[in-house]
Amino acid sequence: MDENDFLAERFETHRRQLRAVAYRMLGSLSEADDAVQEAWLRLSRTDSERVENLGGWLTTVVGRVCLDMLRSRRSRREEPMDVHLPEPIVSGAGTVDPEHQALLADSVGLALLVVLETLAPAERLAFVLHDMFAVPFDEIAPIVGRTPTATRQLASRARHRVQGSATVPDADLERQREVVDAFLTASRGGDFEALVAVLDPAVVVRSDGGALRPGSVVRGAAAVAGQAITYARFAEVARPALVNGAAGVVEVAGGRTLAVLAFTVTDGRIAEINILTDPERLDRLDLTVLDA
Repeated sequence: MDENDFLAERFETHRRQLRAVAYRMLGSLSEADDAVQEAWLRLSRTDSERVENLGGWLTTVVGRVCLDMLRSRRSRREEPMDVHLPEPIVSGAGTVDPEHQALLADSVGLALLVVLETLAPAERLAFVLHDMFAVPFDEIAPIVGRTPTATRQLASRARHRVQGSATVPDADLERQREVVDAFLTASRGGDFEALVAVLDPAVVVRSDGGALRPGSVVRGAAAVAGQAITYARFAEVARPALVNGAAGVVEVAGGRTLAVLAFTVTDGRIAEINILTDPERLDRLDLTVLDA
């Protein structure tokens, strides 16, 4: 085995962790893979023998790459999008795909990623690296160009935002599925009262159709129930799935994926529904797991 092969082998032992870091930072599997590939390119151009802690070095490199990507993403948007949902991770209805296990550790549901999308890039980096991957502030500070104390404050602000906004789902997956199935049944039947009963009074529904379709946010059980009845035809083509490890559905008709719906069930009621209908991002999803 030559030196390059040995280095590649060492890199592969860290790939899963690096992809998990990048997904939390970017909310996109395709962009996460790009960030990990960039980390490999930088490693291949570095004297690796001088790197004492390869895992830590690679984590900070991925963090720096992701920070640059987030800043570039923001600068390209002349106006903030009303709704921008992360790219979901879809698995079969039974169990999470082994490839997705590391990505979904720490209960990285879509509801949490939606909150992370609202953070400033430096806040997101500090929170993700420190709170999710235990990277010391001394190592994060040079990436964001702040002192360790200022970096700690970034993470603290992000933490308060997450704790105050992220909806925590019920742990019982079977119970989640029962609630989602009840919602779909009521939607198909046009049963307004049954829909309201299964929805949290303060339920929020976000829909992201991409650059060419305006996003929307609907709040409140009555408004969401009315919308669900209006779009009952989509419930007819809903296939059960796990979306970021929680009960969800994928709507497929005529061989085309129409939408991915992620449900957050809290205290036995639906508190959030995040709906991705952006055709460009739907086309990038690997939905072969639904046929397994």
